[in-house]
Amino acid sequence: MSWLKALRNKAKDTQKQYAPPVGPPPGVDLAPPPEWQPAPERRHTLGLYAEATEDEWESAQRFCAEYPPEPPRLFPSDVVEHIDAAGCRAWQIEQSRTPRFKGRIYNAGGNLKGSGGMDVVRVVTEVPCEDVCLMSDLPILAGLYDVHGKLGVYYEVKVLRMDGLIAVGTACRPYPVWRLPGWNRLSAGLHLDDLRKFFEDPDGGRDYTPLLTGVASGDTIGLGYSFALGTIFFTHNGARLPDAFTGVYLPRGAHDVYAAVGVEGACEFEVNFGGDVFRWKEGNEWAWRVEGHVGTLMGGPSGGDDELPSYNEVRGNRRTK
Repeated sequence: MSWLKALRNKAKDTQKQYAPPVGPPPGVDLAPPPEWQPAPERRHTLGLYAEATEDEWESAQRFCAEYPPEPPRLFPSDVVEHIDAAGCRAWQIEQSRTPRFKGRIYNAGGNLKGSGGMDVVRVVTEVPCEDVCLMSDLPILAGLYDVHGKLGVYYEVKVLRMDGLIAVGTACRPYPVWRLPGWNRLSAGLHLDDLRKFFEDPDGGRDYTPLLTGVASGDTIGLGYSFALGTIFFTHNGARLPDAFTGVYLPRGAHDVYAAVGVEGACEFEVNFGGDVFRWKEGNEWAWRVEGHVGTLMGGPSGGDDELPSYNEVRGNRRTK
């Protein structure tokens, strides 16, 4: 059996000869990743033009402590069928029930594709309208559903009149409706009066970009969310602006994220979820449209027995002020 012993010795010698060196491979840094840091832009402690009251801030804090974020949910089958039939027109702005809102919301009506009618949501508010957050009735980012290879989601707001304030953003439910987007939990917003960006920031926000110097009647502000890095960016009259926030709403499967538009004073604007042509040309591509983002669960095909109550039913106990 001397040949077997020799073979074993040869195997040991070969293992030593080709064993990987001790330590990391050349050029690989095993140092821990850098700690998260806030956005580098200057942070303001006060708003540029107006401040919410201390009572409203405290009420929002109590609201968020009492009502935790809703988990992501499946669409009921009738909603999925409606989205398949109406496309982007299925998304609307939920009618506001708070007495703070003084105005009217004219929804597109969820018409079938190519059937005519309004293609965008129109909102008109009056001078007495106080700070209020209007949200889409369906999430633009549905956590339980596969992205089907899409790059992200996108929507636009066209400003027709702003004798007050308009804010374009996102939020998770439940959200204190008397607070503008970006001021509280799981919410982002670009405020068009002072052009500052906010993410969970109840103070004065941060400077955004010198590329955006003002918003006038007829201008369009878009908001996009990129799936790859959890990035929120904005557009102005079709031009993409720098990324505003990165690493938000992650992990993606943990959140249902809604479009959120804040308003105060006498304003008029249109919200376009894709029923009309976007000014940002890339947003018109399938990769950025909100439709086609539901129907298949993350990790596999959708099951027919997974139907849940409608979003309106599960949110029936939300508190308004």
